[in-house]
Amino acid sequence: MRVLIQLRPSPDLVAAVADPGRAVTTADVADGLPGVDLDTGFAPVALPRPVPATGGDPLSLNQPLRFSMAATDASVLVRGTISDDEVATRVSLLPGLRPDVVGVFSDPVIETCPTCGGDPPAGTWRDVERLLDGPRMRAEGLDGSDVHVAVVDTGVNLDHLSGKLGRDVCLDAGRSWLPPTVPGTPGEFPVDHGTMCAFDALIGAPAATLLDLPLLRSTRPGGSVMDGLLSDAVAAFAHLRGVLDAQPEESRALVVNNSWGSFSPEWDFPVGHPGNYSDNGAHPFNLMVASLDQAGADILFAAGNCGRDCPDGRCAFPERPITGANSHPRVLSIGGVNVRGERVGYSSQGPGRLAERKPDVCAYTHFAGSGAYGDEPDSGTSAAAPVAAGLVAAVRTRWPASRLSPAQLRALLRRTAEDRSTVGFDYDYGYGIVDPAAILAALGRRARSAA
Repeated sequence: MRVLIQLRPSPDLVAAVADPGRAVTTADVADGLPGVDLDTGFAPVALPRPVPATGGDPLSLNQPLRFSMAATDASVLVRGTISDDEVATRVSLLPGLRPDVVGVFSDPVIETCPTCGGDPPAGTWRDVERLLDGPRMRAEGLDGSDVHVAVVDTGVNLDHLSGKLGRDVCLDAGRSWLPPTVPGTPGEFPVDHGTMCAFDALIGAPAATLLDLPLLRSTRPGGSVMDGLLSDAVAAFAHLRGVLDAQPEESRALVVNNSWGSFSPEWDFPVGHPGNYSDNGAHPFNLMVASLDQAGADILFAAGNCGRDCPDGRCAFPERPITGANSHPRVLSIGGVNVRGERVGYSSQGPGRLAERKPDVCAYTHFAGSGAYGDEPDSGTSAAAPVAAGLVAAVRTRWPASRLSPAQLRALLRRTAEDRSTVGFDYDYGYGIVDPAAILAALGRRARSAA
């Protein structure tokens, strides 16, 4: 079983790992862990320490937190493998054998969220642009200019995007990121799921700058080129934290789209185990998500395609399939509707595992768009999430995190959503379908009250 091991080495080693200008190897940090085959190809990652802003439990994600990267507070993550027949023994023994071992956590397989449906497209991306009130948003100056949209997926193909849109698309290769095992150049990956997600984000934010993070092109022994490990997501989010910290605080804007998730408990520790991911706010990746949110990023996750009407064949959680970071209280978990406002049958229903009220809102999917799969529609909550990410990026054009925090923006989208079922929140639609006109009206009121 692959695992993430959280260590607290000497402060000088922690500082070295946290410094992007220094190269620190796994052997420097964790040489000689008994019974663990350490992955020397995975660079150690610094994990900030959560500190409650007002006292209380530092691992509760539903309270104000700040995150400390001080060398005396932060810890370091490495990746390794423990023999399946020794997992229980090794996980319990490691913290006692090595005083610098803080914990051992699951490193589950993560996969893209396409759909199982064979229905033809419902409308086109031009219908989605109309429903997102594109012309009016652009007239208000909300087009995603100077906003970075990180596509954490299988990689982006710029030539395909430019050809489909009939214009140049902006991608910042210098701020993009590749897993160590992935060869290639940002913006030049094969046309696939990540290109679809990038196209769908650009519907609402045509002037946004893309960041390419081909997380799901990493490979594992026995795996395929279209799935990855959660440890790679930890490293990707650590990189994005550096991107965000380098932005001027007064104009900070970073939108992170994640159209992937964990489908099976087979790759996780059992619920209740301290190393569990699906239900555990203390898992390093869930803490990394909270840290990136606190720093000013807007993080969106697909709710998944395990809806009871038409579940994806990989769905193996018997209930509550919105798991781990896809159900994090500090992200927007996005369900899917077609252009007629009808929930698509594969869109996962809540309650979520880390936060019960999931999904948050729904956005549009199952339309003819990117052409990434030929004549097949852009589908699944994989498409709905970047559609919503594009809307968020459009808002960020004139409303950076200094004017509207990620938490305030999440509340705004929930409050303005078009209710489609029972009054208020429900597990099918969340708070409803994103409503750009209502968002514009609310932002106008906010601007007038601040004047």
